[in-house]
Amino acid sequence: MPVTTDIVATYRGPGRVVRRLLDMGPREDRALAFVMAFCVIGFIAQLPGLARRAHLEGVELNMLMGGALLGSVFILPLCFYLLAWLTHFIARMMGGVGTSYGARLALFWALLASAPLVLLNGLVSGFIGPGSAQTLVGLLWVAVFLWFWLSGLKQSQKAAK
Repeated sequence: MPVTTDIVATYRGPGRVVRRLLDMGPREDRALAFVMAFCVIGFIAQLPGLARRAHLEGVELNMLMGGALLGSVFILPLCFYLLAWLTHFIARMMGGVGTSYGARLALFWALLASAPLVLLNGLVSGFIGPGSAQTLVGLLWVAVFLWFWLSGLKQSQKAAK
């Protein structure tokens, strides 16, 4: 299935989508593509807010974009790999039988599937600015991300069929 179709399906049942991805077999290139796609989308989502900040504060936009690019695309994927490893370790201590790849896939897919809300948060940041609207959209993203991640992690820690 195309990634966009899977993203829409995740909003209806995140566990089923992760199970289907796991049943396709371990493919590290797929997991890496998911996390890198999210990080690029996350960088793009920051641009409206950075442009607003540069305009209001009189700061150089290129400098802000360079820092956001470095953090989003080069450093953040490494942090996500570390978070997935820690999650796998904790799940194993709690009796999970899944693989490290399953924990990575659950986290990376939850990030990518929740990316539309990250883009919305970026638009709110750029057009409305800091305030209750941005906080509300941010909380909505966190709630949806956690729902996707925990549902996927639950599927990844079950024994393979």
